[in-house]
Amino acid sequence: MISRHSELLPKVVLYGLMALMLLPILATALYSFSSRWGATILPDGLSLGWYLQLWAEPRFLAALLRSLLVCGGSLLLGVLLVVPASFVVFYYAPRLDRLMGLLILLPFAMPPVVTSVGLLSLYADERLPLIGTPWILLGCYFTILLPFLYRSLANRLQSLDLVNLMAAAQMLGASAPRAFLLVILPALRKSLFASLFLSFSFLMGEFVFANLLVGTRFETLQIYLYNMRATSGHYTSAVVISYFLITLLLTWLARRFNR
Repeated sequence: MISRHSELLPKVVLYGLMALMLLPILATALYSFSSRWGATILPDGLSLGWYLQLWAEPRFLAALLRSLLVCGGSLLLGVLLVVPASFVVFYYAPRLDRLMGLLILLPFAMPPVVTSVGLLSLYADERLPLIGTPWILLGCYFTILLPFLYRSLANRLQSLDLVNLMAAAQMLGASAPRAFLLVILPALRKSLFASLFLSFSFLMGEFVFANLLVGTRFETLQIYLYNMRATSGHYTSAVVISYFLITLLLTWLARRFNR
């Protein structure tokens, strides 16, 4: 009897937590499908009209495309810079891991509002007009994904015997870059994709940097949602659910590609 209770309790806690997390999403989805919802427990009618109106809106499609481009560019920049840097740190200079551990804490120590104010004063000069362009978002988003990407790769690299793996590859005639590409990088694949999934969800939902640094001059999905706050709540709920489904779909496709 005790063993049955001990097996049942984790399942109850897990399913209860899942239900608690899904309840706001389901309520928002139901509101987005309702044609009218007054002083009743359930909506008066269901309709796809809000979604048809949303996906026929060119402004929404343009904002979605901008968000995907900026997030994808930031992830690509992170992979090109952080992955080789992590390998260099753990293979050539392991002592630098402590310094990197301090550096990746800076995005958490500096609030986005404070960082945005500093960037506004730094790049407001006409000689380097980055304010209001997507290029400044690439740099800001890179700082957001840096802690997740580096820490995930560092944990994986610590579990690998880099010295022996590289020595074995070089004994077989591979150069250091070729050994990294063919031996080390495949071993980092799962950690890399896991960190990219997490970073992508954060970047798609980022609002402060996008609002303060570019605003409506480069309207992303979150800025579009903010600008539509005065419209119908059904419409904004459709935007939220569409954003959630797009993120879920892209994550599923990436996992299939990883397999």
